[in-house]
Amino acid sequence: MKGMVFTGFLDMVESAFGLETVDYIIENSDLQSQGVYTSVGTYDFVEMVSLITNLSKKVDLPVNTLLYEYGKYFFNTLASSHSDIFKQYSSPISLLSSVESHIHVHVRKIYPNAELPTFDVVEETNDSIQMIYKSERSLYSFAHGLIEKTFDHYESKATISYELLNEKGTEVRFIINKIYE
Repeated sequence: MKGMVFTGFLDMVESAFGLETVDYIIENSDLQSQGVYTSVGTYDFVEMVSLITNLSKKVDLPVNTLLYEYGKYFFNTLASSHSDIFKQYSSPISLLSSVESHIHVHVRKIYPNAELPTFDVVEETNDSIQMIYKSERSLYSFAHGLIEKTFDHYESKATISYELLNEKGTEVRFIINKIYE
């Protein structure tokens, strides 16, 4: 997993829960890296699992709630470091529909060994999109937060629901409908 995901996570934890909580989750996690991350490094996903599990215990919030909040937080990192990509799309649905065909292609050019989820578009109109998220890491709540912030970025609103297609959450159907006000 790319280091920017770890550094962003620790930044969110510090911002939301304080530096003492960052220290707590690092000290109570089994981390080969010793909790020292650089944005360009690559680290074992097991470390993120350990960090988020310990955060969940410390702040008494479910892991999926924390992942959802982190997805919303991390969107700002993506939007600021890759603003050129967001400018290429006129709507959140057009951006979401091109995650596989454009955005992940771009990410793989920068990070050839990146292990990314897939987002297969099942159905798309101007006002809605259905996608199947697939990842062995089961970070669908993180994806949910990113999707929500995508609509905020384009000053738009949507209803976003999802359905787990298996118990582990490695395949999830997202159903997204734009709201007109």
